[in-house]
Amino acid sequence: MTETMPAEGEAAPSFQAQDQQGNTVSLKELDGRWVVLYFYPKDDTPGCTKEACNFRDNHGALQGQGAVVLGVSGGTERSHAKFAEKYELPFPLLVDADNSIARAYGAWGKKKMFGKEYEGITRSTFVIDPQGKVAKAWPKVKPDQHGEEVLNWLRTNASN
Repeated sequence: MTETMPAEGEAAPSFQAQDQQGNTVSLKELDGRWVVLYFYPKDDTPGCTKEACNFRDNHGALQGQGAVVLGVSGGTERSHAKFAEKYELPFPLLVDADNSIARAYGAWGKKKMFGKEYEGITRSTFVIDPQGKVAKAWPKVKPDQHGEEVLNWLRTNASN
């Protein structure tokens, strides 16, 4: 079953998860800040690497807009740590082992690869405003330029 994405203007579903270093990250503790929450299918795969590296390359500018970047995937703490270290990712990668965060954000559904159908994380991104509402949602993402796309949106829409 494909889950429903929260609409722009709705309260963002709360979450709490461990990052690649074992730290607990929750949406509640980020109140008052812009949060870029991006969902990616798997550590160290071609599209996910392009997307993560684009967020890495734009990270300083995203922080300059007052934004915190969080990647979310179903991998393990160890796979996230290896991925972050290999590509020098300066932001937390959250472990969503039971896919509950992905499901809450509608970033979970049917996918097809090599003619086989399965369920998994769908590449999508949400910008959550300082009041905890979904300000922008991208249900489909071009991985190699998405960090830049989010940055441009924040520059236009986020008043510091």
